[in-house]
Amino acid sequence: MTRIHPTAIIDPTAELADSVEVGPYTVIGPRVRVDEDCVFRSHVHVTALTRVGRGNDFHSFAIVGGDPQDLKFHGETTWLEIGDYNTVREHATIHRGTGNGGGITRIGSHNLIMGNVHIAHDCVIGNHCIFANNAMLAGHVHVEDYANIGGGAGLHHFVRVGFCSFVGAMARVSKDISPFMLVEGSPATARAYNHIGMSRLGLPEIELEAAKDCYKRLFRARGGSIEAKVTALLKAWPDSKVVRRVADAAMAASDGVHGRSLEHTRKDDKRIRRTER
Repeated sequence: MTRIHPTAIIDPTAELADSVEVGPYTVIGPRVRVDEDCVFRSHVHVTALTRVGRGNDFHSFAIVGGDPQDLKFHGETTWLEIGDYNTVREHATIHRGTGNGGGITRIGSHNLIMGNVHIAHDCVIGNHCIFANNAMLAGHVHVEDYANIGGGAGLHHFVRVGFCSFVGAMARVSKDISPFMLVEGSPATARAYNHIGMSRLGLPEIELEAAKDCYKRLFRARGGSIEAKVTALLKAWPDSKVVRRVADAAMAASDGVHGRSLEHTRKDDKRIRRTER
């Protein structure tokens, strides 16, 4: 049977599975659906239009499914979708999507979202990611599986953060982050390949060597086009899945706008106006 504290407020249109636990002063708003074994501790606010998978743990004062902070949002029906076994810590905020951005903010499974993290409208988060305290994601950011975002890092809208990458604390991320790379600084710059993260995933030594070579050729070597460097990498490592991921990301970022491959997906005219100035 669902355990709901008497001070909690549950909208009559919300659907909660039998094993959900709702703590004191928590508010669960309209058209929210929550699967088995989720826990909402005290003072959590699930605003509206949110679908939550099983086994998620929401800590005090988290605000989930709030309206987008976007002037293009005009009250249209949009959603937040959250997968399974995520932990959302105190004061984190996760907003729904916008009609302009596809209508859905999507969080995968097994993610740790620490205190005061902000995940804005239309973001797409993979699985097994870590967001340290005060990390800030602007709208339309995509974060791939096993990425680690350091405390206080700020991610520009439409940035893509690659698989098993590491963003250092306080970094200002305005361009795509390559898979398997470690970046830091303002603006964020690749400083090394993510040896620790790759080792924790159990990737073979040959793939760690491939990532190291990617770092040297793409981010340390001077001169030459991205296309030439990528071609040389693929020739040197024809069977490496790591190199293929890095190569694809590098070419996508190069073909994008301001180093952001996702800029091509935006549906407003802001990029056009900036280009014309």
